[in-house]
Amino acid sequence: MLSLALGLLAAFLWGLHDYVVRLIGGRADPLAMLLMALATGAILLAGPALMADGWDRFTLVELGYAAVSGMFYALGTYGLYRAFTIGPVRLVAPICGAYPLLSVAFQMARGNEAAAAVWVGVVAIVTGISLVTRGDAEQATDRQLEAVLCSLLAAFGFALTFGFSQWAAETAPNMPVVWVARLFAVGTVVVLVLARKVALRPAVSIWRALALMGALDSVSIALVTLAGGWPHPEYAAVTASMFGIVTVLMAWRFLGETMRLVQWIGILAAFGGIAILTLA
Repeated sequence: MLSLALGLLAAFLWGLHDYVVRLIGGRADPLAMLLMALATGAILLAGPALMADGWDRFTLVELGYAAVSGMFYALGTYGLYRAFTIGPVRLVAPICGAYPLLSVAFQMARGNEAAAAVWVGVVAIVTGISLVTRGDAEQATDRQLEAVLCSLLAAFGFALTFGFSQWAAETAPNMPVVWVARLFAVGTVVVLVLARKVALRPAVSIWRALALMGALDSVSIALVTLAGGWPHPEYAAVTASMFGIVTVLMAWRFLGETMRLVQWIGILAAFGGIAILTLA
């Protein structure tokens, strides 16, 4: 139950994060925005992480897990940005939103069991998310293969992000794990920014929004990572994937965007999946 609660709170905060993205989208290159948001998060996390107890439990193994987690988070987020830029949404959203299936598979690969009811609940959540977040019938693009590959990068990136960060948090303290992972995420994005020669100046003009995004993202990651010390940590990763529903609902409530019947059905399916996980 605690893992579910942590994941739901993370989903709410990530929903707010993506709502801010929708408000400022197009004002700067996504990589520049991502770099500033991640860097802000790293700065905010530095104090709590450095003052945390348990650094003696942070061995080279946990360092490796945290590093891999951070790099996959950067790559997964980049894949998400690229996938939704290429589109169409009806193609990429279900693939990106399927990462909870990979999160459960990751835990099974580590020797943890997943009952049939767990898979039913996860599939219900993934299906609900795909119904809510997919767009209207858009025209196909000639870059669909690239869109699919970027979507798969996002799905695998997020699943491995949570899997390795929770694995590290089973032994090492939560905040140091999150902070070290964030540092490696920043480093990965710096490499991408330099490789693509991305201009950072436009992002500086919206630094307040990016700082807010960095704070929301950091707390969300910390919540999901914290679940690594509790039973069924994959439940936190699964329920955190509902952030897309939060974003859509906020856009409907505050931006006047239309909600179709199929999207309301998707919301019911997702929360039905959570109920199944609770019972499981």
